Amino acid sequence: MRRLLILPLILAACGPVSVQQAERDCYERARLAQQPRGMVKVGAASGGRMAGGLDLSVSSDYLLGKDPSAVFETCVMARSGQAPTRPLYDMPGWKG
Repeated sequence: MRRLLILPLILAACGPVSVQQAERDCYERARLAQQPRGMVKVGAASGGRMAGGLDLSVSSDYLLGKDPSAVFETCVMARSGQAPTRPLYDMPGWKG
């Protein structure tokens, strides 16, 4: 009986999200389609040893040369079932 109650909750989680939420989610995907993002970490560890790291994010959209605006629009449509409320290039903070 419990399984029957949980199934609708699971299916509801897979449903479309609001356009505004989809735009927020897809903004980062569009940024990664524009160029890879990364961070280099350098520091000193105990005992005077040097420590470092590299965190690099490269998307398949970037490798395929996809237009970030097209990536954004397709992503929003897929997540919400609706077109974005404004183009990517009009989104606050976008530097394209």
